[in-house]
Amino acid sequence: MIVLGIETSCDETGVAIYDAEKGLLAHSLHSQPIHAEYGGVVPELASRDHIRKLTPLIRQVSCSAGVDLHQLNGIAYTAGPGLIGALLVGAATGRSLAWALKVPSIAVHHMEGHLLAPLLEFPAPVFPFIALLVSGGHTQLVRVHSVGRYTIMGESLDDAVGEAFDKTAKMLGLGYPGGPALARLAEQGKSDRFHFPRPLTDRQALDFSFSGLKTHALNTLHATEGHLQDRADIARAFQDAVVDTLLIKCRWALEASGLSRLVVSGGVSANQALRSRLHQLAQQQAWEIFFPRLEFCTDNGAMIAFAGCQRLVAGQSESLNIAARPRWPLGDLTAPGR
Repeated sequence: MIVLGIETSCDETGVAIYDAEKGLLAHSLHSQPIHAEYGGVVPELASRDHIRKLTPLIRQVSCSAGVDLHQLNGIAYTAGPGLIGALLVGAATGRSLAWALKVPSIAVHHMEGHLLAPLLEFPAPVFPFIALLVSGGHTQLVRVHSVGRYTIMGESLDDAVGEAFDKTAKMLGLGYPGGPALARLAEQGKSDRFHFPRPLTDRQALDFSFSGLKTHALNTLHATEGHLQDRADIARAFQDAVVDTLLIKCRWALEASGLSRLVVSGGVSANQALRSRLHQLAQQQAWEIFFPRLEFCTDNGAMIAFAGCQRLVAGQSESLNIAARPRWPLGDLTAPGR
């Protein structure tokens, strides 16, 4: 089965073609630069840019893969969660193209795409495993039994970790997107100057809370003169607190589950400090640990094509209705064929 994947949940337009037998054939991603001047994503501008870029990207990826659109056996598109306007662009395009080509289509959960992205790599993790999903909109620990069978073990009670990175970066006067900028600044920071709390680690719970860290960062900034070194030290303290918290929660989740296989995905999984510390911990604890390649940490079409292919192969498909779900709990998903 050859599947076209479309991702338009936020501010990146991703398209890919995945072959169930040959693997990923081609993919391309357009990141929208226009939001930088506003310091965050403007939903209407994101939707308009998806409209402009999606069709040319489909043509480009089709050409790169050497696959004519009439050779496609299915279309997968992100239907949620995300920005409603952006989601509708991808859903309308994907569903209409599937109708025109007389092939089935499948609505993909954005976070299921992230969760399964490491399965595009070699070696790929085998089920079951614990997944840490860390992105701009989500922070979750999930026990993954198989495709579509997920148990949420813990999640953020307020800001997602990526959102906390971006907001703290804005406080420090950094550009958008703030997460990568804060990580770069943290490399210049001193690790022993400030110590931030590790939230919700005083008891063995698997939920997360990062909003208090933002307040702590702001109060610390106000207590300094705000020079570059001050801001670098604050960035370092903030990142260290986040990474430590994520490591503690991953260890608790694996201990509670009795598993020793960890998958880490989502935009924040590209953070080098997090990757390095998790690899060290995995070696100490004799865990297997899996990450997607850096280009598949952020939103992308490859993960949607792959996730959609798993469900299309099992015979699942959508009706003619074009629908998007800006809020869509991962726990609502069921296994293909059920």
